[in-house]
Amino acid sequence: MRAINAAHAGGPEVLTITDQAVPTPGAGELLVETAAVGVNFIETYQRSGLYPVDYPFTPGAEATGRVIGLGDGVVGFAVGDRVLTAEARASYAEQFVVAAEKAVRVPDSIAEVLTDERAAALPLQGLTAHYLATSSSRPEPGETVLLHAGAGGVGLLLTQLLAARGVRVITTASTAEKRELSRAAGAVETIPYEGFADRARELTDGAGVSVVYDGVGKDTFDDSLRALRVRGNLVLFGGASGPVPPFDLQRLNSAGALSVTRPSLVYFLRNAEERSWRYGELFDAVAAGTLDLRVGASFPLEHAADAHRALEGRATTGKVVLTV
Repeated sequence: MRAINAAHAGGPEVLTITDQAVPTPGAGELLVETAAVGVNFIETYQRSGLYPVDYPFTPGAEATGRVIGLGDGVVGFAVGDRVLTAEARASYAEQFVVAAEKAVRVPDSIAEVLTDERAAALPLQGLTAHYLATSSSRPEPGETVLLHAGAGGVGLLLTQLLAARGVRVITTASTAEKRELSRAAGAVETIPYEGFADRARELTDGAGVSVVYDGVGKDTFDDSLRALRVRGNLVLFGGASGPVPPFDLQRLNSAGALSVTRPSLVYFLRNAEERSWRYGELFDAVAAGTLDLRVGASFPLEHAADAHRALEGRATTGKVVLTV
């Protein structure tokens, strides 16, 4: 089979197409013929060496396709089932393996709506948006939150989930085009990054927002704290601009008894029940038409390097996918 391989750490150019052996599913695993792959920032960190991995390395955890093989002991799946997952391994390939308990079957009721590219856009960013909206913090209807990178993959989905619940969402975005996309997703206001803390306070009559969802990190962290109301919550779920330096916790007290949390998806998929609940609510939202999945850019598998360049260059909105 064809697969993307990085022989060593480096820039996007280290991602090359190679011939590899088809993986064999172990006990409790599925072998899936890949239809589309979700491209995510973590894979750029792994490729560059920022996150340590063993080389040669085939990236990818998120993908969709059809089951073509079953490992021993697999129940609840059959050859031909269309599945998606955010928890596979080496999915930048024509076939990949995933534990059956970490895959989910695409419901027949939304099969036509959830095309392969859109299905690849759902698992990682959809699950992330879901835990941010429901678990890391749960703003109530009528409350106002600030969400950075509102036109990004997570940003567009999180805005829709929150707006459907009656939460007022203010977003930041770097261009007028991106701000228009964010507004179309349900943001009540969308603003540039420059001066965002002051503008967020203006839009809340000086009080500040109840939650800031910050996936940018170093460049926005201090002003994200400043945008919060008394007893507000900063949910730091990424570091696109770099990691946040250590800071004095006393700042949270003096700024109004603020709280900061640094979640990761793995801690919100602890068991089958939690995974089923999150996917179920996402599928329901797709079926109801309240969750639209935007694919901002699509590249053939062999052009994975170009997909990484587009993602790192902030040249895309919505989800970047590879097609196989």
